[in-house]
Amino acid sequence: MSGQPDLFPEARVAPGAGAAPPLAERMRPRTLEEFAGQSALLGEGAPLREAILRDEPHNMILWGPPGTGKTTLARMLAERTRSHFEGYSAVTSTVADIRAVVKAAETRLKTSGRRTLLFIDEIHRFNRSQQDAFLPWVENGTLVLVGATTENPSFEVNSALLSRARVYVLERLPEESLVAILERALADPVRGLGAMALSAEPSALLHLARVADGDGRRALNALEIASRLAGAGKAITLEVAERALLQKQLLYDKSGEEHYNLISALHKSLRGSDPDAALYWMTRMLASGEQPLYLARRMVRFASEDIGLADPNALAVALRAKDAYDFLGSPEGEVALAECCIYLAIAPKSNAVYEASKAALRAVQEHPALPVPLHIRNAPTRLMKELGYGRDYEYSHEYEGHVNAQSYLPGELQGLTFYRPSGEGREADVAERLRRIRELKARLRARNTEPGEPGKSS
Repeated sequence: MSGQPDLFPEARVAPGAGAAPPLAERMRPRTLEEFAGQSALLGEGAPLREAILRDEPHNMILWGPPGTGKTTLARMLAERTRSHFEGYSAVTSTVADIRAVVKAAETRLKTSGRRTLLFIDEIHRFNRSQQDAFLPWVENGTLVLVGATTENPSFEVNSALLSRARVYVLERLPEESLVAILERALADPVRGLGAMALSAEPSALLHLARVADGDGRRALNALEIASRLAGAGKAITLEVAERALLQKQLLYDKSGEEHYNLISALHKSLRGSDPDAALYWMTRMLASGEQPLYLARRMVRFASEDIGLADPNALAVALRAKDAYDFLGSPEGEVALAECCIYLAIAPKSNAVYEASKAALRAVQEHPALPVPLHIRNAPTRLMKELGYGRDYEYSHEYEGHVNAQSYLPGELQGLTFYRPSGEGREADVAERLRRIRELKARLRARNTEPGEPGKSS
């Protein structure tokens, strides 16, 4: 591929020209060999590489984190397959823009036979109607669609559109690939920083790569800042790299998939009784800008769903942590959230209350309008009493153990058991008490079938 043309001639800066484009733009790969990482897609014999080399463009969704090469791949595909490239951002483009592209693509295909590759960046930000707008032209081949997204396309892309496109998953770039990108930028005298005659300590480049968190664009932006701090002919030391990056920027989108991945990790770590992992995930979300009260609400929910009566105090702890954060705010209030997180992780676990609530809901859905048994209805009027409301109701406090034999469920639900306590923590005591209650009820019912007075206390 030595004869590969320059895909991005605009990135070359002529002497005396105006301000250069950002380093990350100038260093976009021009060939498959320059493309870092993604060996599963672009290695020898890999599917996307073969499609590019065989001039076989097809509809595709490129799904991956920022800075992993989605836009570059789309441009490379258009160049290698001699397609006309049209790039749009779903953030700023409208249906009218897409219709104009379609009209031009139809004319281009008829007059020159040249295909149009439509690249939609952040395609997940298009709503359903916007995605539907170009579906017919994707189906009839007028457009070759390449969509880029950082979100799971299963949730964000129309199923009709998704069924007509192949999904390629791009991974975060490993640290060694990012270091190689930085070294190439330092050495390249035309597109990179080679003219500055910089050197860089290996520890500095490794630090920049780690902070970039798999994002090639972020790594190059950091290197560009570090080069300015160091100055021409100087060395980029670890101290310079740290100054260029005052704090690590965590990848986190509170409305995107990563949000749900992290809250899932927190919830499962709590359920798995791992306080260290739970505290890590919670702290990571806080450091990334998550609303602390959202985390407090999740822990209140967890206390009910996954601990329940195994430790009734867990719910109180979660609510007190919420109140403490409300009172103190950040950062002091976050310590109360950390205390709650650790408490919930080490507390005994039971989902018996959660399962009981679901079982009761299923019974309500299956029998939504069963009448209340007459004996437990309220009877505030004479007519209601004459109709039998409240008749034969047994007042529990008049019975041995404050338990009577009556049933309180509608007849169709007699015998159903929703709550089945576990043997964990305090719920073991609850289970034993419930066993005694049920045994006493059974004895009273048996006694009531015999002649004589029910088992009232004296």
